[in-house]
Amino acid sequence: MIKSMTAFGRTEKTFGERTYTVEIRCLNHRYCDIRVHMPPQLTPLEERVKKLVATRISRGRVEIAVAVRHTSLAPPKIEVNVPLAKSYYEALCGLSDALGIRENVGIQTVLDMKGIITVTEPEEDIEKAWTTLLACLEEALQAVNSMRASEGKAICDDFQKRLGPVENGLSQIEESAAHVVSDYQNRLKEQIARLTDGVVELDPDRLAQEVALLCAKSDVTEEVVRAKSHLKQFRSMIESDSPVGRSLDFLLQELNREVNTIGSKVGDARLSQIVVTLKSELEKIREQVQNVE
Repeated sequence: MIKSMTAFGRTEKTFGERTYTVEIRCLNHRYCDIRVHMPPQLTPLEERVKKLVATRISRGRVEIAVAVRHTSLAPPKIEVNVPLAKSYYEALCGLSDALGIRENVGIQTVLDMKGIITVTEPEEDIEKAWTTLLACLEEALQAVNSMRASEGKAICDDFQKRLGPVENGLSQIEESAAHVVSDYQNRLKEQIARLTDGVVELDPDRLAQEVALLCAKSDVTEEVVRAKSHLKQFRSMIESDSPVGRSLDFLLQELNREVNTIGSKVGDARLSQIVVTLKSELEKIREQVQNVE
């Protein structure tokens, strides 16, 4: 069964002195675009996270947010660069004298200078962190895929509901097209008889020639057959467990092309209305296809 590209999953687990929170948001996207946001100390794990997610999600924009909360951990190491602070202070005082500004240089001014205070977070055991982070990711991905599958089923049901009228419309066009030639022949005879008051005798050969010309211009048999074949493939694809979003999008373009060609060939008002209905249903299907992985 097809899957939706939109979903959300969140998990939070505590391991020892750390609480990990993982949130995964999936949005529509033409390709697979994975973005990871995590604390600087976990940055070495970013590629592992991307590779794991790529094995579960093949299309869509995936945003992964990782947060770590330390429950009882040594405070960060804070270092003050005193020599640099002195240099800044002396420089600022010299600048004040040079400009004739009678204003004392305060501690806050010095602290605002770059590099005075450095905060170093406790080092992480990367392999240990990966083990615990992996458990969170697996659970969040499971929630995401469950939601994607559920939404995918809803989309599939909507497809099935809309494909029926499209198939019925094509069958009506196919059935009516079989009578187009004889109907045109009768209308042509009536028009000529009305315009000439029955004085001019019809040339059977010329009439057959005109009818044959119409046949070549208005025959939609090939288009209907191809459109029905595309619909059959479409039904088969939406039952697949593989990512088929792009294939469905391409197939829908082909379906629209066939329906447009049919619309340009049929001259009957009733058939034209059926074509308009088909286009409307296909447009609704096209909007839903954009949500399929």
